[in-house]
Amino acid sequence: MLNLPGMRPKNDLHQIRQIKQWVSEEFGLEEEVPVLVTELQCTEEGCPPLETVIAIMDRPGQPRQHKLHKALADVTIEDIVELAHA
Repeated sequence: MLNLPGMRPKNDLHQIRQIKQWVSEEFGLEEEVPVLVTELQCTEEGCPPLETVIAIMDRPGQPRQHKLHKALADVTIEDIVELAHA
């Protein structure tokens, strides 16, 4: 399988879709509310090398942002439930 820089493997795309669905369900979002899911390299001292950032765009100009200190592939429904009920 060829992976060019900037391209995500299909598994990542599936996981992103799954996380978006979990977020929409657990936060009780309307269907039209955009949810952004991004995996970033964490550069802060003592931070795991990868983190997953979730932005819920339900407030114009003030998205709700959540960080999970784990790789996108490691995010579970339990992580999202915990975020929703925190």
